[in-house]
Amino acid sequence: MSTRRDAEMDGRHPALARLDVLVGRWTVQPKVQGVGTAWTEFAWQEGGLFLRQYSDVDSIPSDTPNAWRDNTPFPTTTVIGLDDATEEFTVLYADARGVYRVYRMTFADGVWTMWREAPGFNQRFTGTLSADGRAVDARWEMSADGVTWNLDFELTYTRDR
Repeated sequence: MSTRRDAEMDGRHPALARLDVLVGRWTVQPKVQGVGTAWTEFAWQEGGLFLRQYSDVDSIPSDTPNAWRDNTPFPTTTVIGLDDATEEFTVLYADARGVYRVYRMTFADGVWTMWREAPGFNQRFTGTLSADGRAVDARWEMSADGVTWNLDFELTYTRDR
């Protein structure tokens, strides 16, 4: 039996449908010495028109480096929407530190990219979905000038459900 929600999502743009692989709960492990895991959950909103990502930590380990502990962004919320003319996504981001950002995003052929151009603090994210869809290996990079990029940190998403 089809539900109203199924019918609404059946008519979605194919670019939105590509994001279905992200839906669910994931463990997030930054590859930073002493930093524990976080979790993130992706869920469709408004009948599949927007994808919401909510991330948090259950606790911050006592041995977490002070630089990470003092600047933890959790919880974070993003809302992802589509520009159907370009098949590019816009990501609205907000976190517990009072940081608000807008990123551009693509997701195609198992490669997830996000980027923003901002004076003095450009950022980009690249993630690669595993063949079985159960993991994403990713990295955040930053650049002061938009030309020279430096690794901020690497991370792995592992599907919980």
